[in-house]
Amino acid sequence: MNKFIDRVHRLPRVWSNRELARVAHLFRGDVVNVSAWKDIDKEGRRYRDYFVNAKSYTLTNYAADTKGLQGYANEIFLDLEQPLPEDLTERFDVVFNHTTLEHIFDVQTAFANLCRMTRDVVILVVPFLQQYHSSYGDYWRFSPLAVKRLFETHGLEVVYQSFNGHTTSSVYVFTIASKSPERWREEFNWTFDVVDPRGIGPEPYAGSRAILNVSHRVYQWTRRKLPRFLRPKQAG
Repeated sequence: MNKFIDRVHRLPRVWSNRELARVAHLFRGDVVNVSAWKDIDKEGRRYRDYFVNAKSYTLTNYAADTKGLQGYANEIFLDLEQPLPEDLTERFDVVFNHTTLEHIFDVQTAFANLCRMTRDVVILVVPFLQQYHSSYGDYWRFSPLAVKRLFETHGLEVVYQSFNGHTTSSVYVFTIASKSPERWREEFNWTFDVVDPRGIGPEPYAGSRAILNVSHRVYQWTRRKLPRFLRPKQAG
């Protein structure tokens, strides 16, 4: 990985693309990329190319001035904040959505609509830690547990979830949830956990490498190692 890579936007995108590339071939049937913009993965490919076993591949988009409608033949207009059109209810086998929900204020309705659109699977990528971005609204961040609970609220079970643990980087959460979780047990031998295997500090959880808290760690080290009369006093 290029050490000079943009760690706010590009590094987590590349990581999430690798996660999708590992599993996308497992999914068949009708696939939709919701709020797809141009369907680009920002590495020179289209997400359509990841789902090599899909029977069909559809895009939805919202307003053109928010990286929306492109005028493609297989494109559907969809406002995720509005009630889902009846003809889109359980229309797809796989619903894919990448870093959209943080830009939608009525996120509860949007999340519910993603879940209603699928007959089985939702593949979701959302930011957990990331600076404010975009000129068309940036409202929410999602912890791994929040994503799990949201899916459970709408009748899906998480069958796989991961998050990137790069240092001083934005953190994305990659999740696959299903209405038929038993179908995927053999493919995804996974249990919920928010511990980062390379985590730092007394709470080595998701994001612990992104927010390094260096000065406090130095303070804690000196408090442990130096004689009492030389130990620094904690401010406040």
